[in-house]
Parts: sequence; structure tokens; C-alpha cells
Amino acid sequence: MSDDNLSALLLTFKLALIVTFLLLLLGTPIAWWLARTRSRLKGIIGAIVALPLVLPPSVMGFYLLLLMGPDGPIGLFTQALGMGTLPFTFAGLVVASVFYSLPFVVQPIQNAFEAMGDRPLEVAATLRAGPWDRFFSVAIPLAAPGFLTGGVLGFAHTVGEFGVVLMIGGNIPGETRVVSVQIYDYVEALEYGDAHLLSGLMLLFSFIVLLTLYSLDPGKRRTRR
Repeated sequence: MSDDNLSALLLTFKLALIVTFLLLLLGTPIAWWLARTRSRLKGIIGAIVALPLVLPPSVMGFYLLLLMGPDGPIGLFTQALGMGTLPFTFAGLVVASVFYSLPFVVQPIQNAFEAMGDRPLEVAATLRAGPWDRFFSVAIPLAAPGFLTGGVLGFAHTVGEFGVVLMIGGNIPGETRVVSVQIYDYVEALEYGDAHLLSGLMLLFSFIVLLTLYSLDPGKRRTRR
């Protein structure tokens, strides 16, 4: 395998690991709120979270580029902090990927929290468990399958991104050139052998991800019984 391919693979998985960690960190409170709230804002927030599922990646990438550019609110904020602007940097890829992969993590965790119901938390409350104790000792363990599904889907979706990462990160070797962009470059150059190699690896990775999800889903195991 060439150095360019190895660099693209390492950068892609580095990006996916960081983004998945941030998504679990940020997505958990959002999923908990969506699962428990009765606020009228639930529909609006839920729709915003799910927007990347239906919005073309180029559209999201375009607006993120404007927001993080030198005249956008995020860009003005990062410049005020002395960080410069985020587009065409690895940090910009991380921010864009978090936005784009958010529903793939939030929705499975939200579904797990909703499936848990109120009864376990009520029982814990009668045993004088506080809100934080109930959340970490009861809700999180019971929602573990949702966290597993969300983590795997968030990681896999980040690995497979193309439109958003191309618009935000461009094509800078060692900095923003991830596997999907590398494959695109090979196809443009008619270097189908290298394109086949990376595409085959991504196909195998995608199959393993789906196989893992279907094998570990406890609901499907109970259905088969």
C-alpha cells in the first residue's frame, strides 16, 4: 500500500475516533432531553438534529463553510480566540463531521432511553437515588445497546463522508485528504487499481459494521427466539 493511501486511511480513522467520542459526549444529553421532555420545542430540536439525514451533503457543507468562514459567526469567534478559521483544516473537518453525523448517534440513544420507560427510574428514586445517580447507574446501563449502535453508526458514517468533508476540508494531503476524497482523486485520474483497493477496503469495513450491528442487537436475538 502506498504512503498516500496509508496516510488517508490513518487520517480517516483518526477523524472518526475523535468525532465519535465528541458525538457520544454531546449527543447523550441531547438524546436524554428528547427522550424525556414534554416541551413544545421537542419537535423542532428533533427535526434540527435529524436534518443531515435528508439534507444534501453539499448544502450542509456550503452553509457550514459560510458559518466557519472569516465573516461567519463561528469564524469570527475562532479568529477572536486566535485560532484562525476552521475551513481547510483538520479541526474544521471534526466540527463539520460532528454536525453531519449527529443523528446517527442521537437517534439510537434516544430510542434506547425511550424504550427503557419510567419504571426503572421510579424504582431507583424510591431507593433514594439522586438524579445523577439514576442517570449513570440506571439509565446509562439500560441504554447500553443504543450507545453501542450509535457509536458504531457514528464512526462508520464519519468514515464514509465525502461531500461535507470535501467542501470543508478540501484536498490537502496529510491534513484533510480522507479515504473518500482519495478514492475520488484516483477515479478522476483513471487510476482504477488504487481506487479498487481503497473501495474494497471500505466495502469490507461497511459489511463488518453491519454484521456487528445485526449480531449484537439484543432485540433481534429475542425476535429470533
